[in-house]
Parts: sequence; structure tokens; C-alpha cells
Amino acid sequence: MYPDLSREISNLFKVWALVAISLCYCYAIGKSKTIPTGTPRLLSLLPVVCVFLLLPLNLYSLHLGGFTAFFITWLANFKLLLFTFGKGPLSSSSLSLPRFLAVACLPIKIQQNPSPKSHQNGHSRPIIKPKKGHKSPYNYATKILMLGLLLRVYDYADHIHPKMVFVLYALHIYFTLEIMLAMVAALARVFLGVELEQQFNEPYLSTSLQDFWGRRWNIMVTSILRPTVYEPVIKLTARFVPRRWAPIPAILATFVVSAIMHELIFYYLGRLRPNWEITGFFLLHGGCLMAEISFKKALGDKWRLPRVVSTPLTVGFVMATGFWLFFPQLLRCRADERVFEEYAAVAAFVKNVSGLTTKTFHFKLSTLES
Repeated sequence: MYPDLSREISNLFKVWALVAISLCYCYAIGKSKTIPTGTPRLLSLLPVVCVFLLLPLNLYSLHLGGFTAFFITWLANFKLLLFTFGKGPLSSSSLSLPRFLAVACLPIKIQQNPSPKSHQNGHSRPIIKPKKGHKSPYNYATKILMLGLLLRVYDYADHIHPKMVFVLYALHIYFTLEIMLAMVAALARVFLGVELEQQFNEPYLSTSLQDFWGRRWNIMVTSILRPTVYEPVIKLTARFVPRRWAPIPAILATFVVSAIMHELIFYYLGRLRPNWEITGFFLLHGGCLMAEISFKKALGDKWRLPRVVSTPLTVGFVMATGFWLFFPQLLRCRADERVFEEYAAVAAFVKNVSGLTTKTFHFKLSTLES
């Protein structure tokens, strides 16, 4: 059963309080002139990395635990590892403490070239025009509405083909991830006053696996895997193979690391011993992406499928392999049941809080009247 929500929220505050304290320590290490980058800084920050690996074990819900694990165990730890060598988004000398904390533990990336500003009456104002990669509020409103409708469709899951239920799960995961990450980014944008890069780019429009994984799906993960895994492996393999082919083994290494991190997050979600099907999913996609890029390099632009063909093939392949290897792991940790338990717990919590507030208001009102 879903744990008591008030206890889970209390644990959440404790976890994130420890995250904030740990990152303040990391910020101080970065400003210290006595601890240079490299091995000394790595040894200083290694305890924080270990703490971030353990903190998600204090949370049990899919949403709170899953997003916390993604934010700190994966993104924050990888950013800290780059930071130890003076690289990555945390190494900018212009980062204030609030920005350091936000960039470290949230799935955001500050745009290096913010939109130009106009000057009117001596004041600087952003030019009102669409920013590349930024979506309109209507886009998110539509996805929130579709997620709401999707939750109602689950009521009829017993009358829907199992494969179609997996399609619903895929949409549910996509909508939830994009909406939640967009909410986090919106708050960060308001409080930090900076423009952020996009996190998703309509992955259902992908024309290839390279397009899906590299430019459209969960771009924050791509942006952190590139400097931590992909680029170092390219530099290493370029010593042994022609530079043109060095990205091929780097792609495989990136998918191996991604697979390990997904296995870890699934362990946090279900506390179940891994059966390595998630690893199989990412190794399969890594192998297919290697073949796709090799094929493109061999043929160049001589042969390219039209978008009307390549998009259904790409999305269909991702969905089919997901049905085979990915979604069964969600069912294994009872994600389909626990999601609704968590929604019910939140609804009951809000109802109790609003009921107590109303009773308190009426009590004070009656006291004043008497």
C-alpha cells in the first residue's frame, strides 16, 4: 500500500534539506582556493555523491521518489563529477549560490545566449517573440488536458487490448515527465530570472533513433551524458580508430551508462532485484543507433526516407521495444496500481487539509461573534 502521505512529505523535506546543505558545501569547495580541481576536489565531493545515492531510499512513492532519484542521483551526481574537474554547468565562476543550487539539482540548463532585449524609456525589456525551443502555454495546457482524459480512460482498461494499454502507459509517462519537468523549469525561470533550454522537443515527431535520443527525448539527460560519457570516450577511441568512426563506440558507452542509471532508478521505485531487461532495452537501442549512424556515414545523403515513412518507423520501433522490455518492468514494481494509490492519497490529503482549514475558520468566526 502507499505510505502515509504526511510522513512521505516529511521525508521529502528532510531529503531535500540534506541536498541543499550538501550542495552549499560543494559550492564552498568550488570557491576554496586550497582545494584545486582534479583529485583533491574529487575526494572532497565523493562523500556527497555517496549521500546522493542513498537519499532516494528514504522515499517510497513513484512520483516523489522517482523524480528525486532522477534529479539528485543521476543529474546532480553527474554534474558534480564534471565539477570536480572544472567542467560542466556548475563550473561557471558567475554562478551565485541560488543558481548553483538550482542548476545542480534540477533538470535545467541555462541558455548561453539569451534572447536579445529592447530598451524602452531607459528600461531593458525582453523582445516579445517566440523563443527557439520554447513552447506556448497552450501546448502544455493541451497535454495536461490529455493526461486528465487518459486517467479517465483507465477506468475502462479491462475492455482494452493489453497492447493498447501499453500505449496508454507510454503516453502517461511522456505527459507526466514533460509536464512535471516544465513546471520545475517554470519555477526556476521565475526565481532565477534566466532563460532555460528546452527539456523535450515533441519526440513523437522523431525521424530516426538519432533524432529521438539526441534531440527530442529528455534533452537534459542527453546534455549531461554528452560531456560525462560520450565526449571522453570519443577522445579515448580516437587514438585507436579514425576520428570519423570514434562516435560509434562512444554511443554504446553512453547507452551502457544510461542503462545502469535506469536500473538504479527502477530499483528505487520498486526495491526489486534487477532482471536486466531495462539494460537490454538500452543496449538494443544503442546497437541499433550505432548501425543507423554507420549506415548514414556509409551512404551520406544519397538515400533518405521521407518523413512520412521515417517517423512512424522510428516511433513504432521505440514503442514495440518498450512493450517488450521496458513496460514490463513498470508492471513488475506495480507502477500501474501505485500511481492511482498516490493520486487517491493526494486527493484525501487535500480534502483533509481543506476540511481542517474550513473548521478552523468557522471556529474563529463563531468565537468572534460570541
